[in-house]
Amino acid sequence: MHIDPRIRNHARVLVHYSVGAKAREVVTVDGPTGAEPLMVAIHEELLRAGAYPAIRLVPEACAGNLFKHGKPHHFDSVSPLDQASVRHVDGLIRIMAASNTRNLADADPKQQARLSQATRSLRQTLLKKKWVLTLHPTDAYAQDADMSRDQFADFVYAALRANEADPVRAWKDVAQKQARLIRQLKNADTIRIVGPDTDLRLSVKDRTFINSCGRHNLPCGEIFTGPQETSAEGYIRYDYPVVHAGREIDGIRLVFKQGRVVEASAEKNDAFLQQMLAMDPGAKRLGELGIGTHYGIKQFIKNILFDEKIGGTIHLALGQSYAETGGRNRSALHWDMIKDLRQGGAIYVDGKKFQVDGQFVKGF
Repeated sequence: MHIDPRIRNHARVLVHYSVGAKAREVVTVDGPTGAEPLMVAIHEELLRAGAYPAIRLVPEACAGNLFKHGKPHHFDSVSPLDQASVRHVDGLIRIMAASNTRNLADADPKQQARLSQATRSLRQTLLKKKWVLTLHPTDAYAQDADMSRDQFADFVYAALRANEADPVRAWKDVAQKQARLIRQLKNADTIRIVGPDTDLRLSVKDRTFINSCGRHNLPCGEIFTGPQETSAEGYIRYDYPVVHAGREIDGIRLVFKQGRVVEASAEKNDAFLQQMLAMDPGAKRLGELGIGTHYGIKQFIKNILFDEKIGGTIHLALGQSYAETGGRNRSALHWDMIKDLRQGGAIYVDGKKFQVDGQFVKGF
């Protein structure tokens, strides 16, 4: 089977860098049928590493079937097989390869919320293991990005650094550059984000910034932390639509007081936004502040895996915190929303300019 050499490079990074597969480890590879070329390459690399590959190729229609034909217990509990799989797996590679990015647009949001609640403990267990989420190019993603299939594939593999001679070395270089940014934020307290229709303050005191450099997301390129749960004050209008649970939500504006969303609106799919915010008490608080550092990703493509990494943007996630940041917010929701700071935006750290118009300030 002929495989694009860029796909082989993609697989090498996932296996040998992102999850660091070792001999006799069990590594699950999940993806829809559109991901088959990448899954085959990953299978080969896992065997070369001496690991046990567990390939789970799931037709996309199965997700829709669940919401059309599932019984109450399908949304309120987890099967014993899924529980056992999560306990015994050493690593997980999950691949996005949608043929229709709106496949779940008609799913019941209440069922989606129940399913998220039921699977929360499994997600928490997986987060403690080796895992990575990535994307394989498809026509659906290319259409969302307003690109041809070949143009989109070139965009993806450049962002993955899969077209470089040594992509693993390239991601290690990213880690070093981001480590320098994190050192500049040591002992930071107040973060202020300003821009069009945006003036938001929050505290990151005693919280840890994480160097996200291809270990859990590929592509990657961000540093992130968990804000103090009651600290967010002000308002923010997000510049880009977000696609969440099969729906596109656009024109989102949030107002925070004492860390909690007190006003929320969206120009498109506002009802869905309100339902997600009502999922549980933690859904109205921030679980993450992320700063995008991948300046090779310049354009918005309606895919959060890439869009939140755009150099010169920030993203704030409502809901669940990542424990390694010191964040304590708990929710079945984790929903990233993006603010573009490249034209008239800035980040202040304890009153000093950290970033202006999307560029980090030298000598901060």
